[in-house]
Amino acid sequence: EDFLGLFKPVMNKIMEVFQPGAVVLQCGADSLTGDRLGCFNLTLKGHAACVKHVKSFGVPTLVLGGGGYTIRNVARCWAFETAVLLDRDDVSNEIPYNDYYEYYAPEYQLHLTPEPTMENINRKDVLEGVRIELLQQLQDLQGAPSVAMQQIPPPFKREEEDEDAKEGDNKTRKTHPAELYDKV
Repeated sequence: EDFLGLFKPVMNKIMEVFQPGAVVLQCGADSLTGDRLGCFNLTLKGHAACVKHVKSFGVPTLVLGGGGYTIRNVARCWAFETAVLLDRDDVSNEIPYNDYYEYYAPEYQLHLTPEPTMENINRKDVLEGVRIELLQQLQDLQGAPSVAMQQIPPPFKREEEDEDAKEGDNKTRKTHPAELYDKV
């Protein structure tokens, strides 16, 4: 809930300021609970809530998998987030039997339980300060950055090309035996 409390308002502001025509969303699974190297404690539902929030903007979105050092949790994450993207987030928590079923022992469940011994050391006041700072920096940007729009000049033509074009009306095109031509 702390993560979503930061993610949602910042993403809302990013979408407002940048007004993207498309989004590339990289979903690194190293923030999930139980990751060997990650130091976050996110559940699949919390992680997927971010995907769902970005999807809610209705902007074309390319979703990429990413990091994660506990492979069974990476597979869980991508499976659940695919379901969320397909509006099927009611998927069963029971992992169906498959060739890799034993990798999901001992619980054989899709959803992860947060590590109870992992203390959340993110103080509310610090998170609120980060949120305010990020929103202020985004507010200070002047409009959606983009490439400057200007009239494209006509293609460069040499005078010789214009003369050749006038004379070209009388020229015949060279034919090739492998091509078919309409008679004009």
